[in-house]
Amino acid sequence: MSVKRISVGELATNCYIYRDDATGRCAIIDPGEMDECLRSAIMEYGCDQFDYILLTHCHFDHVRGAGEAKKMTGAKIAIFRDDAPGLLDKNVNLSQMFLYHGEIYPPADVTFIDGAKCNVGDTEFTVFHTPGHTVGSCCYVTDGIIFSGDTLFCRSAGRTDFPGGSLTQLRHSLQRLVKLEGDYQVYPGHDEPTTLSAERKYNLYC
Repeated sequence: MSVKRISVGELATNCYIYRDDATGRCAIIDPGEMDECLRSAIMEYGCDQFDYILLTHCHFDHVRGAGEAKKMTGAKIAIFRDDAPGLLDKNVNLSQMFLYHGEIYPPADVTFIDGAKCNVGDTEFTVFHTPGHTVGSCCYVTDGIIFSGDTLFCRSAGRTDFPGGSLTQLRHSLQRLVKLEGDYQVYPGHDEPTTLSAERKYNLYC
């Protein structure tokens, strides 16, 4: 497998391209903005190689490029079911607050429940519902990798003061992640990648 990280948008959101090397099939995780770097990367991997656009939650800075990514690749937009309505709600997706004009985004083609599975080539991801930052925040977990969105950061965690946020829920979600056996490479929605073992040791939120 391979993971490519691209920082997009004014909030420096981490967008990732995951590639299953055995099959060449790919997924985009959190296309917060369709800029030239992301567009070029998609073309480099092959527009016809993408199965999913996996969204960790509905905030604009993680989903704004999903529509164009779908047009480029034909991939299915997927999100946890509790955050699916937020794609169509300018207050919940925070575009009204941060962009000073409301935006709605393409609806999800696929909605997940906790424990759902999705395959990118031969790679099987498990969907972990991790509410706290939003009601439908989720992480995508496979062997040795967690795409954690705005749930878990390097030495920090997501904000809980937006609509649907809950510090109690976030702490519960973080405990669920740190109790996973073994170590994982953690690819968060902002800032630098980290490891689950380091967050168990140093992250005060965990």
